[in-house]
Order: sequence, then structure tokens, then C-alpha cells
Amino acid sequence: MTEIKKVLVVDDDSDFLIQTEMMFSTRGYEVITAPGRKEAEETFDSFTPGIAVIDLMMENDDDGFVLAYRIKKRFPECVVIMVTNVTGETGIQFPGEDDSSGWINADAILSKPVRFEQIQEELNKIESR
Repeated sequence: MTEIKKVLVVDDDSDFLIQTEMMFSTRGYEVITAPGRKEAEETFDSFTPGIAVIDLMMENDDDGFVLAYRIKKRFPECVVIMVTNVTGETGIQFPGEDDSSGWINADAILSKPVRFEQIQEELNKIESR
């Protein structure tokens, strides 16, 4: 029997949460959503994510970085995909896949707006590594 993949989606944008939850759920994933870092961390004792899709800027500007670090520390096998509109708002570019500094604890960073197909494509790339 195939194990159902568990997904944690964290974003302060309720529309993004609903849409992303629906897209994963219709593909057979078990999904937990949280509107922020604190709420996401409260799920850690009862939910072990295999995939985490997290926003970078939530209540605090660095919540996504902190959450990604804590997810990877607690669940090292979890695939973390960070979604953000920072580049669009500030012009700041994040390192690509070839980033050797390792300062961002995410397997992929996607710029908002993001389509579910982009998330799926990144998951496929990561799983084929």
C-alpha cells in the first residue's frame, strides 16, 4: 500500500491556502494548512509533513526562513518549497539551485503568483535528484 504524502501549507493569504489545499487534496494528499509560523509549529507534534509549501513573509518578515529552518531540523526528509513575492516587491533576487551557501533551508523558491503546476514541477525535479 502506498503511503499518503502529507503536506503542510503555510501562508497568511487565505485564498492561497484554500487553493493550494484543494489542489493537493484532489491529488490524494493529506493536507494541513496554517496561517502563520506559530500555527504551523503547533502541528509538529501531531503531523509529520513530507512536503511543506511556505510563504516567506507572514506576520514577521523572516517567518518563512525561521519556519523552513525548524522544519528541516525536525523533519530532515521534508521537501520545503518557499513561495514569495519579495522579488516583485523589493527586487531582491534569491540564489538559484546552484547556491552553495546553503543559508536558505528550502529545496526550491518560487515567486508569487505561483500556479500549482509550478509547485508540482519543482516536486518532480526534487524527487528525481
